[in-house]
Amino acid sequence: MKRNLNDLLYFVTVAREGSFTRAAAHLGVTQPALSQAISALEERMQIRLLTRTTRSVSPTTAGERLLQAIGNRFDEIEAELELLTELRDKPAGTVRITCGPDVLRTTLLPKLTPLLREYPDIHIEFDANHGFRDIVADRFDAGVRLGDTIDKDMIAIPIGPELRMAAVASPDYFARYPIPQTPHELTQHCCINQRMVRSGGLYVWDFDQDGGDLNVRVSGQLTFNTTEHIVYAALAGLGIAFLPEEEFGSHIEAGRLVRVLEPWCQPFPGYYLYYPSRKQPSPAFSLVVDALRVQRKRKPVNQG
Repeated sequence: MKRNLNDLLYFVTVAREGSFTRAAAHLGVTQPALSQAISALEERMQIRLLTRTTRSVSPTTAGERLLQAIGNRFDEIEAELELLTELRDKPAGTVRITCGPDVLRTTLLPKLTPLLREYPDIHIEFDANHGFRDIVADRFDAGVRLGDTIDKDMIAIPIGPELRMAAVASPDYFARYPIPQTPHELTQHCCINQRMVRSGGLYVWDFDQDGGDLNVRVSGQLTFNTTEHIVYAALAGLGIAFLPEEEFGSHIEAGRLVRVLEPWCQPFPGYYLYYPSRKQPSPAFSLVVDALRVQRKRKPVNQG
């Protein structure tokens, strides 16, 4: 019976990860042992559960049916085990969060550092990427996104202040080119573009003044998919950059970058921690939420 449960857990993990390598790392077993266990399970059941190719692994029709039948059961068991930490002297457990690299550096780590020091048995696993992950399908406890991009069926908790965009360039750049007075004039400048990871398209610079939206498609010699390199390029005098103002803060204060079009950059909802409304939070997760939560004057997207 124990071997059967282990093999079923192995199957669920491989099916969800779509890779024997990633599943083995997640489970803490070797890849050959994992492959052998899945083969033994298929042999006992007399049916193929996974389709294997050189590049990917995916459930067969039978495998998908088994995954739907037992996957949530393992999730429920794991959740109940987490809840048992209420009986401990101090909360414990692992909380998995997916977020962007920038908000991880500027918000999550600074806010969670005191919590981690106070509760050494709480572990946090971060998945830092620029794309949007399905936190339910990928088994994350929570994700972090801008408030206006979160699905309405999620509980959303504000974890930072409202944000503002900033258009900046170096003094050297503006010594060579005139300072734009309106967003329309950006089409006459060399701008540093950003490739959006999720859509693959270029970010359209969006401005707002007196409640009116204005979108500008810019052009230039450089395109990046990481914000840090956009900042470096602006400092090097290679064009006008457009990112949340916190990315440029110290450089603007030191005079290394000059901000323009500020009246056209109005505040918008900042970052929120979000998670499924049906999730029963563990004590560790509740502490993480409380550590990250901030109070705002503006009404949150969803009050949690």
